[in-house]
Amino acid sequence: MATMISASLRALSHELRYEPTTKHIRALLGGVPVVDSRRAVVMWEPRRMVPCYAVPTDGVVGVLSPAKPPEPTPPGTHPLHPGIPFSRHSTPGTALDVSAGGQTAPGAAFRLDDPDLQGYVAFEAAAFDWLEEDDPVQSHPRDLFHRVDIRHSSRHVRVTVDGEVLAESSTPLMVFETGMADQIYLPPADVNWDALVATESVTLCPYKGTASYWRLAGGPGDDVAWSYQSPLPLATEIAGYVGFYDKLVDVVEL
Repeated sequence: MATMISASLRALSHELRYEPTTKHIRALLGGVPVVDSRRAVVMWEPRRMVPCYAVPTDGVVGVLSPAKPPEPTPPGTHPLHPGIPFSRHSTPGTALDVSAGGQTAPGAAFRLDDPDLQGYVAFEAAAFDWLEEDDPVQSHPRDLFHRVDIRHSSRHVRVTVDGEVLAESSTPLMVFETGMADQIYLPPADVNWDALVATESVTLCPYKGTASYWRLAGGPGDDVAWSYQSPLPLATEIAGYVGFYDKLVDVVEL
């Protein structure tokens, strides 16, 4: 019987998962090293959607100390999306504070109670500045099984809100990203910039880079569009192209 790989991966999401990496992994707290290892693993706690790094204790150069008991993980089988803090663990272990250079990151480490990861300590991505070899890591470690495919398209796409055209193009880019809905990005020359106002919102993506955002002109409101002005090398083709939230505006293929 054939197996759809994505279904198998979804089934595995309820387990503690890890994959070794040969990269030299370092973490800094206020510029002071707390992790330095060539034996790290990329790790997902059960139901976690994004991974973190875990390293053996000989790769921990910061000071670990007992933390206050972690927050209880919400019951049920729903995914632990990135908005749920690292301190809510879904596998047995011990929460730890991390100290270095006179600074402390409370509860930012977790000693795993698992026979296959005996002696490994997981670290919160957001609490530290991370390096893979000598390159900085944005947001969180990249999922080793995650792809971002960017393809040029001739789809005719129009974006409107209340009848006003925000963008229209026959030369969009299509972004196909593992686990995400297909996303249309439109060339900046085909965007009605008079209808949009830049906001201060910023998000980080480990695959695409730093995104900036726009809302509709004429008053306050939610961000409706975003763009990666200087994307990471994996996604250089989408530089300056604009995506729109199809739940807030109407995105139609003509």
